[in-house]
Amino acid sequence: MNNQRRAKVAIVDELKEKFTTSRAIIFADYKGLNVSRVSMLRRRCRDAGVEMKVSKNTLTRIAVSEIGLEDAIPYLVESTACFYSPEDPVAPAKVIDTFFKEYRLTLNIRGGVVEGKVVGPQAVAALIDLPPKEVLLSQVLGTLVAPISGMLNVMQGNTRNLVYALEALRKQKAGEE
Repeated sequence: MNNQRRAKVAIVDELKEKFTTSRAIIFADYKGLNVSRVSMLRRRCRDAGVEMKVSKNTLTRIAVSEIGLEDAIPYLVESTACFYSPEDPVAPAKVIDTFFKEYRLTLNIRGGVVEGKVVGPQAVAALIDLPPKEVLLSQVLGTLVAPISGMLNVMQGNTRNLVYALEALRKQKAGEE
C-alpha cells in the first residue's frame, strides 16, 4: 500500500472514530470563509468543546457508510465541513450559528447526525433554537416543583383563612367592648 493510500485510510479511520463517539455531527458549507475566518471558527469551536474537520467528501462518505449512516451521504456535497461534539449535541449548531451571525455570513447547514440519527437541515435549525442546557434544566425543575408549591398554597389557605377569621372576630369583640 502506498503512502497516499495509507494516509486516506487513516483519515477514514479517524472520521469513523470521531463520528461514532460524537453525540452530534453537523454538515455545513464553509464556502465564502477565508483562512483567517476559518481559523477563528476553529478556535471558537475548540473553546466550546466542538471539533471542526474538513476532509474530502469521498472519504467522509466512505466513513459514514462504514458506520451505517448511509442516509447522511446526500448531505456531503461541494465544500463540506463537519462539526462534532462528543459531549453536547447542541453545541456544534450553536457555535456555528453564533459565528455566522456575528460575521453576517450566510450559513448553509446541510444536515447532520444527532444521537445516531441522520437529520435534515430543519432538525438542525431546531437545535439552534433550543435554549441553553441550564435554562432547560431550570424549566424542568420549575415544572416538577409547581404541583408541590400549588399544594402548599392550598394547604396554607385554610390556615390563612382561619387567622383572618380570628382577627376579624378579635376586632369585632374589641369594638363591642
